[in-house]
Amino acid sequence: MTREHTPKLILILPCYNEADVLPVTAPLFLAKLRGLIADGRVTDASRILFVDDGSSDGTWDLIKGFAAEDPHFTGIRQSRNRGHQNAVLAGLMEAKDHCDITISLDCDGQDDIDAMDEMLDAYAAGSEIVYGVRNDRETDSFFKRFTAARFYKLMNRMGVESVYNHADYRLVSSRVLQAFADFQEVNIYLRGMFPLVGFPSTCVYYKRQERAAGRSHYPFSKMAGLAADGITSLSIRPIRIITALGFFVSLISLIGIIWILITHFTGHTVAGWASTTAIICFATGIQMLSLGIIGEYVGKIYLESKHRPRYIISERTEEKEE
Repeated sequence: MTREHTPKLILILPCYNEADVLPVTAPLFLAKLRGLIADGRVTDASRILFVDDGSSDGTWDLIKGFAAEDPHFTGIRQSRNRGHQNAVLAGLMEAKDHCDITISLDCDGQDDIDAMDEMLDAYAAGSEIVYGVRNDRETDSFFKRFTAARFYKLMNRMGVESVYNHADYRLVSSRVLQAFADFQEVNIYLRGMFPLVGFPSTCVYYKRQERAAGRSHYPFSKMAGLAADGITSLSIRPIRIITALGFFVSLISLIGIIWILITHFTGHTVAGWASTTAIICFATGIQMLSLGIIGEYVGKIYLESKHRPRYIISERTEEKEE
């Protein structure tokens, strides 16, 4: 399937305390968009949508200044910091009724903006979702490369469908976004949710650069939290693992009981304080771990049952279209 009309594009750029980097990268995004418009790849109605995730520095003032200088810039601001995934979601839901396609990417300049050309080619050829995938991690430290590789392998083993080395640089059509809007869960992991929607998809590979300015706001602790959210939001495999582990421990315990009875009735009972203590500690540790995993799922259910909004927009640079 090929598309004949020129699409309207909205770039989704989540921002959190990016006052240092936006003056550097915003002109680059604008130049790229103007180039796509000049080449007839997208319409002049296309926009760059900044999503301020409750920044505490001058990020929002910069966004308002960009919007006042050029109509291709627009912005929304969340009422408080709600996290990167919610910021991306807010931008996507804001844009879904006003464009043909969106491309979400970080505002720090690390994602290769020229990869958009291949994304648009893939969309024109019929793909509804195009994943931007890193082809190397040369700019990362050894620790970051190691933990990232473990992250994706863990997600796949836990049953979360995801694209290896894909973060949140992706093209998504409005058709997909309309279907995605029916996903109402509060605990979101976009990298694993979009594959669930279906529709034709493909990948575009690019090389990630160093940050244009400033420092990363996504340390290891947040990455670990994202992994936990992804697993517990999209998979019940941890519950099945502890069920299997519980069965295994019960089987070992049954064998131990049989052995104790045999030694008792044959008169070969041997005092075994160390082995008994070790078994008790092991069983207690398994129980605490299992309760922790179950508690994580119960907590998710608790949050979902409240039906709280996933994001709240407090300000816009322009009035929302009806």
